[in-house]
Amino acid sequence: MAGKFPSDFRERLLDRVEIADIVGARVRLKKAGGLLKGLCPFHNEKTPSFVVTPSRQTYHCFGCGAHGNAIDFLIEHDRLEFREAIEELAQQAGLELPDELNTAPAGPDPKPLYQILEQAAVLFRRQLREHPQAHRATDYLRGRGLSAEIAARFGLGYAPPGWDFLLQQLGLRPETSALLERAGLIIERDGRRYDRFRDRVMFPIRDRRGRVIGFGGRILDDGEPKYLNSPESQVFHKGRELYGLFEAQQASRQQPRLLVVEGYMDVIAQAQFGVPYAVATLGTATTPEHLTRLLRSAPELVFCFDGDRAGRAAAWKALETALPQASGQTPIRFLFLPDGEDPDSLIRQEGKAAFEQRIERATLLSDFLFQQLQTERDLNSDEGRASLDAAARPLLSAVPAGTFRDLLERRLAKLTGVPSMARRRSGTRRGAVQTPTPLNPMRRAIALLLDDPKLAPYALAEPSDWREIDSPGVRLLAELLETISEHPELSAAALCEHWRDTEQGRIISRLSNSALLAHIPQEGRAEELIGAIRRLNRDGQSLLRQRLLSKASTEGLTSEEREQLLRSNKLSG
Repeated sequence: MAGKFPSDFRERLLDRVEIADIVGARVRLKKAGGLLKGLCPFHNEKTPSFVVTPSRQTYHCFGCGAHGNAIDFLIEHDRLEFREAIEELAQQAGLELPDELNTAPAGPDPKPLYQILEQAAVLFRRQLREHPQAHRATDYLRGRGLSAEIAARFGLGYAPPGWDFLLQQLGLRPETSALLERAGLIIERDGRRYDRFRDRVMFPIRDRRGRVIGFGGRILDDGEPKYLNSPESQVFHKGRELYGLFEAQQASRQQPRLLVVEGYMDVIAQAQFGVPYAVATLGTATTPEHLTRLLRSAPELVFCFDGDRAGRAAAWKALETALPQASGQTPIRFLFLPDGEDPDSLIRQEGKAAFEQRIERATLLSDFLFQQLQTERDLNSDEGRASLDAAARPLLSAVPAGTFRDLLERRLAKLTGVPSMARRRSGTRRGAVQTPTPLNPMRRAIALLLDDPKLAPYALAEPSDWREIDSPGVRLLAELLETISEHPELSAAALCEHWRDTEQGRIISRLSNSALLAHIPQEGRAEELIGAIRRLNRDGQSLLRQRLLSKASTEGLTSEEREQLLRSNKLSG
């Protein structure tokens, strides 16, 4: 993906934006000398270990290791795709995208779809205010206790009765009629086209950037289906999107949790009563893609289900989907409601405080897992314990290797009396002190230059015998120094961006981690770089001497090579 954006454009973009502004709009930062510090948005912590360095245009967390530039931050924090992050930064910086990126992508251009969907949303909102029969929709919404403010926040609207409202308003031209069909707003059957949504309260579904990608519609009489969703389209995929996630993030960039409920009205009722962090899947069970997005969007995840047998079965299915991504770092809980209640009715009955107490007491994934496994098993018998062990092992093996899985295995061992896999495995991992990987001189030189490109003159002032070393590191160091010499104005962030999605990009990303150099004081880094280059030069001189001596014994040396050998002998002596 990055290859579609020329590296010089990405570097120019990073030099035009201020990472302090990008991060500061999402994380509360405090000045600490030349740095900005705050609580890390990527993991839970009480003491700030997240640092933004304006001079380098980078961020780094000394707690979880997250680091990068403004592009990386938007990808990780706002859950944007690479192109979306570039587009957002370019818009803020007032930069036009390169011409070659404005050509049509493979397949139909999605922009007209977004435009027609937004136009439909505007029309539906207007009809809620102006249509002669809209009082039926507004009476329904008032009857559900929704204020005009909440209706506006979620962009609620009204699709009038009749078969051709959108066709008449938007689809009179053939090209727009085709767009309406692509967007799922009209249906063609037996050569006739008509509106999909008729006489319904309309709920626009927005993606994480706030673009309308589809609709849900709630019928106002006793007809079926009660709720109707847009079909999947080029821009709408039910297995990825979450209703209310955009609105939750707009309400607060740092929500305490996300509450996964069943439907549109459950989400909106929670917001109406002061719980603005509810989201809903769109007529599907929770998918792995949903889980990934949910876990990256809040520090805690709570699934809400009915307390009956069907609700617990649905919760178990969600648990099985969650296990491959359950690391224990983001708590996952399960809230079971009293019989006959849903989130909408319960929060109206109890109020915000009582409902949030239920959320805070919701069952942790680990507890729900073992509660369900122990149901209908007699742990006083060997057969019951063996049955529990056989049922639990495949589930625990789905959990990512690490502390959380080890703890689950130990808990199973206590119940069954069978030693856990964690105890059977070598104990070297547990309790081992994680120390930074030592940097050899080559990597140390590269890391120092990535951290502060202004150190390059110190390296360039030294001899370049290190170029005799035949290794990928030499080629990378040479390219790094050449890039800095040609573009001395590049920040550290823009310099690292130069190698994104290249063969060397992974090593550049690892070596740009400022934690690798935390033990070296700023005032000593120039001397450290000189020392690394001189060590590399000694290795290069040794290789050169060996090569020249070998050649001298077989085919003789040129005058220039004899001078090189003489110089090498002097330096080694």
